Amino acid sequence: MNKLTISLSPHVHSGDSVKSNMFGVCIALVPAMICSFVFFGLGAIAVTAVSVASCVFFEWAIGKYMLKNAKPTVTDGSAILTGMLLAFNMPSNIPLWIVVIGALFAIGVVKMTFGGLGCNLFNPALAGRAFLLISFPVQMTSWPVVGQGFTTIDGTTGATPLALMKAAIKAKDASMLQDLPSAWDMLIGNTSSSVFGEGAMGGGCIGEVCALAIIIGLIYMLARKIITWHIPVAIFATVAVFSGLLHLANPIYAGPVEQLLSGGLMLGAVFMATDYVTSPMSKKGQLIYGVAIGFLTVVIRTWGAYPEGMSFAILIMNAFTPLINNYCKPTRFGEVVKK
Repeated sequence: MNKLTISLSPHVHSGDSVKSNMFGVCIALVPAMICSFVFFGLGAIAVTAVSVASCVFFEWAIGKYMLKNAKPTVTDGSAILTGMLLAFNMPSNIPLWIVVIGALFAIGVVKMTFGGLGCNLFNPALAGRAFLLISFPVQMTSWPVVGQGFTTIDGTTGATPLALMKAAIKAKDASMLQDLPSAWDMLIGNTSSSVFGEGAMGGGCIGEVCALAIIIGLIYMLARKIITWHIPVAIFATVAVFSGLLHLANPIYAGPVEQLLSGGLMLGAVFMATDYVTSPMSKKGQLIYGVAIGFLTVVIRTWGAYPEGMSFAILIMNAFTPLINNYCKPTRFGEVVKK
């Protein structure tokens, strides 16, 4: 006799799965990865390879030997994605043993300790970056100059556009912002001259160097409906408006174009703030979440101790995601709301 199984709705399968979406995001990261290899050369390749391999290994080892009753998740693509994003949040000249430590913290502490995929409160890659930034501040803030190609991992370093923007605020000298690369150069990743000199500018983290590559990834994910527009657009709009008002009030603050195209804002808004597990579920909640991240990013960049504020803004709002979900619950079908 056949057994009839009655399950809850929905009964129509969309074809999506965790695995397909995870690998879809990995595909969207390919343009940024290619640009990082071109601009940073061997260093970017080594950091990315070690980060991905370490994340996959630690997820497999912890799942097999420490969480023996857990369902294997090493093949769903989430560890690969975490490894790519963790690498994209580090400089290309960082010692590889630090990369392994960051992967262990991201997977072992932030993800698997809470039960694995779907149970973590914070984005693993960003939490790993924050841990490394606090533990190894010198290594995490030595930025190689863009354009050194396939030379050596130990190359010329320089200040990033964000560092220059921060210096202009501290010196209260708006003329320092004239040394920033043009909007087009920041869009395509050309943040420094090909001739390495005293004034050469560092490119920042591996994955944030080319904003255009990240935008291509965003278009791909929107077209495949892997993510929706609500969080990225809310972040971009908030940063543009808030930084624009600050710039109008005092020209020592960089304008909205420079804020949007510099640092990890594009990378964070497109690939990490949109993480399924750590972002709100409702569209209203996603808009609130995005606005708060954009606001906090500008606040930290302007008045905080660090030039970059995107990572910390996302992590702060990760902690508020359960609260946002609680207050932005959609009305159940057929429910009559009491006045």
